[in-house]
Amino acid sequence: MNILMIEDNESVSEMMQMFFLNEGWEATFKYDGKEGLDAFVAEPDKWDMITLDLNLPSMDGMMVAREVRKISSTVPIIMLTARDSESDQVIGLEMGADDYVTKPFSPLTLIARIKALHRRSEMVEKTTSEPSDHTFDVVTDHFKMNTKTREAYLNDVAIDGLTPKEFDLLYTLAKKPRQVFSREQLLELVWDYQYFGDERTVDAHIKKLRQKIEKVGPQIIQTVWGVGYKFDDAGVA
Repeated sequence: MNILMIEDNESVSEMMQMFFLNEGWEATFKYDGKEGLDAFVAEPDKWDMITLDLNLPSMDGMMVAREVRKISSTVPIIMLTARDSESDQVIGLEMGADDYVTKPFSPLTLIARIKALHRRSEMVEKTTSEPSDHTFDVVTDHFKMNTKTREAYLNDVAIDGLTPKEFDLLYTLAKKPRQVFSREQLLELVWDYQYFGDERTVDAHIKKLRQKIEKVGPQIIQTVWGVGYKFDDAGVA
């Protein structure tokens, strides 16, 4: 794996370099937001993962994430933040980060998050590289989706612009209509790691997913208060 770590704390970078080397990963370190973005722009296909600090000189992590997403909707981004503010974390996810880790963090926790996110990314690449066909893996009265072509339709209208994580989240819910999933279950199934108490990760992605669904039709992701979320298109006209 080739990792771009944009982090202005050199001590953190030096510590993580040892852990990356232990995993056999290559890593490039940038200590400035603009320099990190320039490194990505110069070789966007080079990077398998970006870890991105929120507080950076020249350009903060949210701006970097937004610019990266203009170029690539698929490169995995983990945001590192010393802030405990829920709004900062949610905004970071909405800017395009796939996950976040709050400082101070355990290096082993970050390594586990990177591995989980990378596994999901490899699954996306595998399904999109296979020959496409028109067989749908999920079909309901008003909705259908194809995991090979990574396409989803509501009343035969394409739901465009889904990121890999949003697609996986929608597929997890839609393949078991009306089954309620807790946030903990979705973290394990979609993000591929055990529950760490970060329910905001799920909530932020659900919010973005709903916005894209509402562009083409009625809402099919329902909130079950106090429990979690479910897919239900029974009320779609």
